[in-house]
Amino acid sequence: MFTVALVGTRYPDLSIEREILEGVSIVVGSGDTPHDIVEVTDGVDVVIAGSRPKFTAGVLERMTSRAIVRSGIGVDSVDLDHARRLGFWVVNVPDYGTEAVAFHTLSLILGAMRRLPQSDRLVKLGKWGFSELRPMHLPSALTAGVVGHGRIGRRVTEQLQAVGFGAVIGHDPFVTGMDTELGDLLEMSDIVTLHAPGPSDGSPLLGPGEIGRMKPGSILVNTARGSLIDAPALAAGMAQGRPRIAALDVFTPEPPNLSVFAAVKDQLILSPHTAWYTEETETELRAKSAWEARRILEGTEPLHPIVRPEEAS
Repeated sequence: MFTVALVGTRYPDLSIEREILEGVSIVVGSGDTPHDIVEVTDGVDVVIAGSRPKFTAGVLERMTSRAIVRSGIGVDSVDLDHARRLGFWVVNVPDYGTEAVAFHTLSLILGAMRRLPQSDRLVKLGKWGFSELRPMHLPSALTAGVVGHGRIGRRVTEQLQAVGFGAVIGHDPFVTGMDTELGDLLEMSDIVTLHAPGPSDGSPLLGPGEIGRMKPGSILVNTARGSLIDAPALAAGMAQGRPRIAALDVFTPEPPNLSVFAAVKDQLILSPHTAWYTEETETELRAKSAWEARRILEGTEPLHPIVRPEEAS
C-alpha cells in the first residue's frame, strides 16, 4: 500500500484527501521542526506540505520519500537545487485562489482608503468626527499601480477598474503593455499592490531606494510574498509617510516579528496570511494537491512540476 504524509496542513478532517487517495494510507504531522518532518515522512511515498515546513538540504538528505507536493504556490520552503540533485519530484499548485486573493487585496485597499481600522479605534475610544482621518479621496481621483500581471494581478486590475479608479497602471517586465518602470509606478501611484514573484536572487523587490520613491500619503498592499519588501526600509518610509499606510497579509518570517514597526503600528493593516482562504478555495487547494500526489503514485506526469527526478545530477 502507498502512503502519503500531510505535513504542516491545518485541515479539520481528511475527507477530501481520503476520497481522492482511495486505497492510500495517510499520515499527518506538524512539520514544525526538521525532526518532525523526517519522522512523519519516514517510509512514505509522497509528501503533501503546507507552507511552514522547511525542506532544507539537511532535511531532504534524511527523507526516504522523493516527492513533495507543495500545497500552494510558493516553493521557497524547499531547497530546490538540493532536491534536484537528489532526484526529487517537487510540485506546486499555482492555479488556485485567484478570486479569493484578489478579493482580499481589494478589501485591504478599500479598508485603507476609508481608514476603517482607524475609524474603528476612534469610535471605540469614545471619539467622533473625521478630523483624525483626513485626507480621504474618491477612487476616481487616484492612480493605482499593480506590480505583477499574472492571474491575480490581472483580476485585481479588473476590480480596480470596476471600482472606478482614475487610472490603473502596471509593471511587469514579462507582459507586453505593462511596461511602466517600477520606479515611475511608485512615484505616480496612490495605491501600490504587489503580485509579483520577486527577484530570482531572493532580494526584496522594494528596498530603501524603491520605498523612498513612493508617493507621499500612498498605500502599499502586499498579498504576494513577504520577501518582496525590506521590512526595516518600509518602517522607515512609513515614518516619513512614504507610504502612509501598509496593508500586509504576508511576512518574512511567519508569524512576523513586528517590533520593527513599533513606531508606525497604527499605520498598519495586518491579516495572518489569509488572503487565499475561503471554504471554497481551501477545498480547491486540497483537491488539486491530492490529485498531484495521486498522479505521482500512479507514475503519470504531475500538472505543475518544478523539479523532476530525471534532473538529478
